[in-house]
Amino acid sequence: MIRRIDLRGRQLSRAELLGVLPRPEVGVDQALSTVTPILADVRARGAAALRDLAERLDGVRPEHLRVPAAALTEALDGLDPAVRAGLEEAIRRVRTVHAAQAPAGHSTTLAEGAVVRQRWIPVQRVGLYVPGGRAVYPSSVIMNVVAAQEAGVPGLAVASPPQKDSGGLPHPTILAACALLGVDEVYGVGGAQAVAMFAYGAQGSEPQDGAVLCEPVDVVTGPGNVYVAAAKRLVHGVVGIDAEAGPTEIAVLADDTADPGHVALDLISQAEHDPMAASVLVTPSVELAGAVEARLSDFVGSTKHSERVSQALGGPQSAVVLVDDLDHGLAVVDAYGAEHLEIQARGAAELAERVRSAGAIFVGPWAPVSLGDYMAGSNHVLPTGGSAHFSSGLGVHAFLRSVQVVEYTRDALEVVADRIVAVAQDEDLPAHGEAVRGRFR
Repeated sequence: MIRRIDLRGRQLSRAELLGVLPRPEVGVDQALSTVTPILADVRARGAAALRDLAERLDGVRPEHLRVPAAALTEALDGLDPAVRAGLEEAIRRVRTVHAAQAPAGHSTTLAEGAVVRQRWIPVQRVGLYVPGGRAVYPSSVIMNVVAAQEAGVPGLAVASPPQKDSGGLPHPTILAACALLGVDEVYGVGGAQAVAMFAYGAQGSEPQDGAVLCEPVDVVTGPGNVYVAAAKRLVHGVVGIDAEAGPTEIAVLADDTADPGHVALDLISQAEHDPMAASVLVTPSVELAGAVEARLSDFVGSTKHSERVSQALGGPQSAVVLVDDLDHGLAVVDAYGAEHLEIQARGAAELAERVRSAGAIFVGPWAPVSLGDYMAGSNHVLPTGGSAHFSSGLGVHAFLRSVQVVEYTRDALEVVADRIVAVAQDEDLPAHGEAVRGRFR
């Protein structure tokens, strides 16, 4: 069901590790050619293109691309009380964690009259993507919206794929989560076309209407499939993005103290997202590897989405990786740069402090990824596909810009005037120096 990669006794460079570690066959690079014409179509035709693409890709032609306010109210009124309680608790926990993330501005006095201040300013408008299709993710609504709200963003728009069973609107639980959070600008638009709508804006609420359906945003965030990730790569620079969050992945670094049943269940929990989801176990214990493989065989047949799970576990993106010891395993998971990294081993907390590349780290046997998906208070929108080497998970910082404010008096500028002139002349930019010297003639 899941293949093995034996790295024992092999001292590989980082480049060599990247070449042998499991990755999906279809990555962002391969998806770009599919996504590029979608972005161009939405940019050129706006709402008409969005309806055509929904019909072709989602199997439904929405009457309303923007969700009517009444539909949001109706969805919240019809929400199961137990689900509502769960969402409200998740909101409380995520808001508590994200409220603590907001950076404080500061002021530095370099000399009398020479002050540099740093301000943190939220962007004006954000587009928050919530995936749909195989599963419903009200938790992703919470992760996107709460982070933006705690950053102080004044304009929030949410997009999620239209559903046949919902009359071309997003799933009612998605709408209810938006209503719980006070978000009233919600669109039934999915995939790469939603990213395009946010990045470029879209004209026409109806095919014959020239009015603006959706204004462009400053930042696009949210998880999605490989096509969403490709779209975010293509619009990066037109707008900011959080990261290229493609199909989900989990890596588990474990030794012989780990419970093989727990490890197997955690691998399955991510595999049920998508046939392209990646589940990777890294261990120095052959015994644990065998026990986990046996538990996978036991559990997969009885899980609801067994076909999807089997595809994910059997794909090139999943594997059991054998290593010499935990230090070797740490080097392997650092090279892999997992979206979710679980550490179930001796000294898990100390090992976690040594990790350099991961979207989020789950320490010990009682911190499964599922906890982070819903109730840990951390954010589950995380970098995938190795982008954890240079990207962070979603948080308040994704919606803030740092602006430096420079305040100098005449005397403070005069102290450094000659030095500015000297450096400017050395760079052959004499007008720079004159802009300073001319103030003192």
